[in-house]
Amino acid sequence: MDASPKATPEPRSPTSLLALAAGAAVGLALAAASLLGTDPARRSLPDSAVARVNDTWITEDEYRRLVAGLESDTRAPAGDDAKQRVLDRLIEEELLVQRGLELGLAQNDRRVRGDIAQAMIRSVVVEVEDDEPSERVLRAFHEEQQGFFTQPGRLHLRQVFWKVPRGEVDAVLARAAAARARLEAGDDFDAVRAEAGDAPIFELPDAPLPAAKIREYLGPTALREAMALGTGERSRPFRSGTGVHVLELVDREPDRVPPFEEIAELVEQEWRRRAGDRALREYLDALRSRADVEVRETLP
Repeated sequence: MDASPKATPEPRSPTSLLALAAGAAVGLALAAASLLGTDPARRSLPDSAVARVNDTWITEDEYRRLVAGLESDTRAPAGDDAKQRVLDRLIEEELLVQRGLELGLAQNDRRVRGDIAQAMIRSVVVEVEDDEPSERVLRAFHEEQQGFFTQPGRLHLRQVFWKVPRGEVDAVLARAAAARARLEAGDDFDAVRAEAGDAPIFELPDAPLPAAKIREYLGPTALREAMALGTGERSRPFRSGTGVHVLELVDREPDRVPPFEEIAELVEQEWRRRAGDRALREYLDALRSRADVEVRETLP
């Protein structure tokens, strides 16, 4: 439930000692009237609160959480002085928050606005993400989202590699193009690699590898080139962060959807993420439907 603290007016300084004395007398009279009890809500706290700061309660639960955290850090029971410091911290924090709102920080400070927005997003999403989906629900989600959970088949690649000395990029690319032409003409791959190429920085295993492992060996540029190849095809010469490559795709295993039991944890993580996204979208739509929002017909 939203609670906006009311602005506290700035005290006005007295213009003379007489005014100061009169003000003090009035203050004492008001304090006495308060103690006599014309407004019970202003002189007593509910059982659930440990303090009141203007119109905002500091709850006992919040106070106890901070005391428990202090005791956990110090590994000792909190004494009266420590408990008082905790309460003082809560009161001072509330005073600062209220004053910040009075000064319009929530409207004018981008960092404060961002922190508030992120806190609201977390409060909406965490409640949904904490739900425990049943195995039946997760299995149905796995079945419905097979496209998402499909893993690309492993690739069996071979490469010819060239180092690139400073200022010799064009010459190296020309050598690579000539080597690729030999491969296209049917020359033996191992012979072309030995005669025309250089020793690679990382030797690529002569076996099918998943995409993540290819990226680890050759980098993202080479992985993109490899994914575009058909079985038996050779890439154009291309440069990566380590040198120049020509890749040949020996074989490609078909894409597969891992069984639920193999990726159950991943399925649950994705289900929670999407549930949080849906909850946030619904919450934002509800806020917008209740708000008075006006937008310019044409934007600059």
